[in-house]
Amino acid sequence: MQKLNFQLYNFRFKNSENKVSIFDEIRKKFIILTPEEWVRQHVVQYLLDEKKYPKSLINVEKVLKVNGLRKRYDVVVFNPDGSIFILIECKAPEIKIAQATFDQIARYNMTMQSQFLMVTNGLNHYFCQMDYKNEKYTFLENLPNYNS
Repeated sequence: MQKLNFQLYNFRFKNSENKVSIFDEIRKKFIILTPEEWVRQHVVQYLLDEKKYPKSLINVEKVLKVNGLRKRYDVVVFNPDGSIFILIECKAPEIKIAQATFDQIARYNMTMQSQFLMVTNGLNHYFCQMDYKNEKYTFLENLPNYNS
């Protein structure tokens, strides 16, 4: 798999029926390794190792309803009260991050009301803090660390 713009992490892999799978610590199972999953697993490790978020507050690939349609988010970090702290959209490295990607996460966020957003293709990362009162967002250098 392609080298991404993250630290090097140790992953568990397995080969089955000519398909490589990677172990997802959050879902506690092996997932077929696609380019997007490679990015998603790096994001999970980034949240756990560098930002120190507990596994119990991280959720991966769950369904949500947006305007009555079933959509699937990539990664969410919850606040201890159950509200959403960070919403993350992952793309495969060959997918260019464009306005359509930001539009997609904005649509999801209308339902989820996250405090922070992250969009990444593993090579380029964008971080935003939402300001609902003034209906705007601010780009950040990075996501906040977990503070218990």
